[in-house]
Amino acid sequence: MLARQSWRAGRWQRGSYTLVAGFVAIFALGLIAHLTNRPYMFPSLGPTAIGLFFLPLAKDACPRNVIVGHGIGALCGYGALWVTGLAYAPATFEVGVSQSRVVAAALALALTGAVMIWLQREHLPAGATTLIVALGIMPSATDVAILMAGVVVITYLALAINRLVGIPYPFWGPLPPKMRDTPAGPRR
Repeated sequence: MLARQSWRAGRWQRGSYTLVAGFVAIFALGLIAHLTNRPYMFPSLGPTAIGLFFLPLAKDACPRNVIVGHGIGALCGYGALWVTGLAYAPATFEVGVSQSRVVAAALALALTGAVMIWLQREHLPAGATTLIVALGIMPSATDVAILMAGVVVITYLALAINRLVGIPYPFWGPLPPKMRDTPAGPRR
């Protein structure tokens, strides 16, 4: 068990836990994507998954910050597409980088960072989510809804996995500062 008291475990135990838990979570999400033929897996879930298992008690790994942070990123990316007139344009990877796309990406990323700070819902991988949307990879409202469903699924898979091994991963908000992770383990 990796109960909170033993979360100070060495790098091999924590690395092994991150390896297995990360694999299980992404595999499950990938299976859902495969069975539904919907893009429930996307690049910003990689750093999210690592954070959920590497430092599960950190403030930016709590479900509220993960879900709201990615939501902010998705909405800012989607809004930037509309502001720049790119809502129905092909993805950057199909047609190249236009001046409008540069503005959309820069606006989406800047707004995402600012809004997360203003709302105190920081989750750094949301910066990748906003670019996924602003660059036209997942540009529609349906894509954004699927993207957010993927975020919710991986977050609550982390809740189940972390609690299964005895880590007191929070249901919604962050734990009090004295219980959060540091690289060496929880503070006492």
